[in-house]
Amino acid sequence: MKSLLFALGLGGVLLASAPAWSDTATTPAAPAAAAPAAAPAATTPPAPLAAIATSAPSSATLVAPAAGTGSAAAPAPAAPAAAAPAAAPTDKVDTGDDAYMIISSAFVILMSIPGLALFYGGLVRKKNMLSVLMQVFTIFSLITVLWVVYGYSIAFTQGHIAALSPFFGSLDNIFMRGITPDTVAGTFTKAVGIHEYIYVVFQGAFAAITCCLIVGSLAERVKFSGLLVFIVLWFTFAYLPIAHMVWFWQGPDAYTDSKASDVANAAAGWLFQKGAIDFAGGTVVHINSAIAGLVGAFVVGKRVGLGREAMAPHSTTMTMIGASLLWFGWFGFNAGSALQASTSGLPFINTWLATAAAALSWSAAEWMLKGKPSMLGGASGAVAGLVAITPACGYVGVMGALVIGLAAGVVCLWGVHGMKKILGADDALDVFGVHGIGGMLGAILTGVFCAPSLGGVGIYDYVANNTPATYDMLGQVKSQLWAIGTTLVWSGVVALISYKIADVLVGLRVSEEEERIGLDVSTHGEQAYND
Repeated sequence: MKSLLFALGLGGVLLASAPAWSDTATTPAAPAAAAPAAAPAATTPPAPLAAIATSAPSSATLVAPAAGTGSAAAPAPAAPAAAAPAAAPTDKVDTGDDAYMIISSAFVILMSIPGLALFYGGLVRKKNMLSVLMQVFTIFSLITVLWVVYGYSIAFTQGHIAALSPFFGSLDNIFMRGITPDTVAGTFTKAVGIHEYIYVVFQGAFAAITCCLIVGSLAERVKFSGLLVFIVLWFTFAYLPIAHMVWFWQGPDAYTDSKASDVANAAAGWLFQKGAIDFAGGTVVHINSAIAGLVGAFVVGKRVGLGREAMAPHSTTMTMIGASLLWFGWFGFNAGSALQASTSGLPFINTWLATAAAALSWSAAEWMLKGKPSMLGGASGAVAGLVAITPACGYVGVMGALVIGLAAGVVCLWGVHGMKKILGADDALDVFGVHGIGGMLGAILTGVFCAPSLGGVGIYDYVANNTPATYDMLGQVKSQLWAIGTTLVWSGVVALISYKIADVLVGLRVSEEEERIGLDVSTHGEQAYND
């Protein structure tokens, strides 16, 4: 507990020492990509807004989550849910959209607890089941508190120092300052918003599950206190900046003409300016957490007895239940990113289809390679499909989602077997193989299948209020690679430093004796199952 308090204090001191990050805006800036992007309007394909509005090359364009009204007059660009534009004081709030977002937020919470907790818990040995449940439950609670204290403000406001603003927000909304039951956050439709408290919860649930995902790489040997210290540091200096870089923008109301769009683009997150699109968190959530987990697997080291002792999942039944809850909750994750019920149809059906396709392709490939299809393979395939479609769900057509899902099942199967052997790290629950490989695959294919010629929605122009006839596929894929590379390097470096700090302060790994006893008893003094 002392180590956790120390880490919290350290984070607070570092944040407090950066007053220049604060912003003077009176209305909350909408996260451009902290959460899954809102579903694009029926007539608005997701695309870098700045590029079209300013005629700049795609590598320097801004992309916003699609969340248009479905009307040709004011459709919104497709973009990550966290990237919701800041609402103007006159924005109209539809109570139906508020209700939809409350339900979607609850779905995302369900993904972590109990969904992810049970999925991970079933994959470890019986003696470590409770430890995984406790790690996920506690991290979710910890990040919820930190999100309200300072996380939301840093991710979704504009900074005061020009050089830092593309990477970090401000402390203007620290401790929810300036946010009341009446303040409004923008959607992806001009002059339409939702109440900001709901948006805060929605984006906070994204941040929490991202941090919880890392647990899978370190399962069965990480020290509980060391894990919590690491999470505080990584959340502050990796998750929040990446979310800001990908998802922060000024919102559709800022794009009134070419001159105004230039100003709005200059104030957006760095990767948003590069034209990267991420509807619901392929980079911000999955690649971000996966590389942090992989680095941790190297730093913490392999489990005692790996390769010599049986380490089979103790309950595939629990894993299947967890995977099913993840699939269910993911509709809130992806379709909720539309921020409006009326524009959620495309990400909803794409999430449904791609997941089923990936479950089938993984099982089929496993059947051909090993002679038998396994329940664990089917569940893993479903998660792979969910991961891969996340950045694309609001940008690609239904057939594009089918292709992405089929590809994800096969590619991620290789990720947890072939790639894992190449890397040589004990990524216990295959976080990088599924979330890292699947996230990268989905991010790249988003740039491909966003093309209208392949059934995608294209790139929407908020100034002209239409979708241009041409689509630069190569330019968009390059923008996607910028996002992937930046996330891997930034998150990986921050993770390495954070692990080292946590190790020095409280230690990262339990003793060999504690590991052999099992973390349930040695760390928590309990057992998941009492005979």
